[in-house]
Amino acid sequence: MKLGVFSVLFAQKSFEESLDYIAAKGLDALEIGTGNYPGSPHLDLDELLADDGKRRAFKQAVESRGLIISALSCHGNPLHPQKAISTEHDTIIRKTIELANRLEVPVVNTFSGLPGDHEDAKYPNWPVAPWPNDFQDVLKWQWEQKVIPYWSEINGISEAAGVKIGLELHGGFSVHTPATMLRLREATGKAIGANLDPSHMWWQGIDPVQAIHILGREGAIHHFHAKDTTIDPINVNKHGVTDMQSYTQMLDRAWQFRSVGFGHDLKVWADIISALRLVGYDYVVSIEHEDGLMSVEEGFSKAVANLQQVLIREPLGEMWWV
Repeated sequence: MKLGVFSVLFAQKSFEESLDYIAAKGLDALEIGTGNYPGSPHLDLDELLADDGKRRAFKQAVESRGLIISALSCHGNPLHPQKAISTEHDTIIRKTIELANRLEVPVVNTFSGLPGDHEDAKYPNWPVAPWPNDFQDVLKWQWEQKVIPYWSEINGISEAAGVKIGLELHGGFSVHTPATMLRLREATGKAIGANLDPSHMWWQGIDPVQAIHILGREGAIHHFHAKDTTIDPINVNKHGVTDMQSYTQMLDRAWQFRSVGFGHDLKVWADIISALRLVGYDYVVSIEHEDGLMSVEEGFSKAVANLQQVLIREPLGEMWWV
C-alpha cells in the first residue's frame, strides 16, 4: 500500500511547494482536485487538456519527487435539478476522465449526485425513510430516470478511457452506503466503484471494516480516503446521526470529523488496513483533513504519523509456515 493525501488541503501553497511538502513528509502519492466542490488550486483542467507539453511537465513535477497521482477528484452533483449546476458539474467530470486518461491516472473520484423529486424540481431531495410511501415513489423515480441512466453513460465513457470512477459514499447523495454502491454498480458497470471514506460510514452507524468486506468481495473499492469521525454520546441522543447543525457548531453537534487516530484508536485503523489487504486492495490510502480542532498542518502531520504505524507497505510474501 501507499500513503497519499488529497492535496486540496494545501490550496494556499503553489503546486511545486505542495509537492515538496508532501514528499518531505515521506508520502508516496497525491490526489489532485480538478474542480467542482474541491476546486482546482493546483491545475488548470482546460490548459492541461489542450497542451501536451504542459501535461508532460505537470506529470514530471510529480514523478521527480518520487510521487504518483492516485486520483483526480472532482466531487460534484451532476444530477442536480438546476441545469446550470448539473451541466457544469457533469462537464468537469467528463473533462477529468479525459485528463486522467492522458495522464495515465487510473481513478477519478466524485459523488454520485442527487436529483430532485420531479423534472421541475429546484433542489435535490434525499429520501431516507420508506414511509410515508411518497418517499418510495421519489426514490424509484430518481434511480430509474436519473441515477442509473447517467452513470450507465459515464461507465461506458470511463471504460473506453481505461479509468475507474470512485464514488464517495456520502450522506446527501444517492450513493451513500455499501448497498446503494453495489446497486448502482450492478445496474451500470464495473468501472463504477467506491472511493471509500470510513468517516462517512461511522456517522451513519456502519462499521467500516464490514463495509470494506462487503465492497471488497465485489472488487468495488477503487480508492480509499483516510479520515476519522467521533460520535458525541450525549449530543447524538438529542440530534441523531442526521444532525443538520453546521460543522462549526462542534460543541453541540452529534458527530464531527477528526484526523486519523482522534476518533478511533490505532487498533481500529489497523483493522481497517488489514481488511483492505484481505480483500485485495493494495493501492493508495489518501489522507483527507476536515478536523475543526486542528490546523491543516497539524492534523495532516498527526494523520501521517498515525497511519505510518499501521500501513502495510510490503507486497505479500509466501506463507513460509504453511
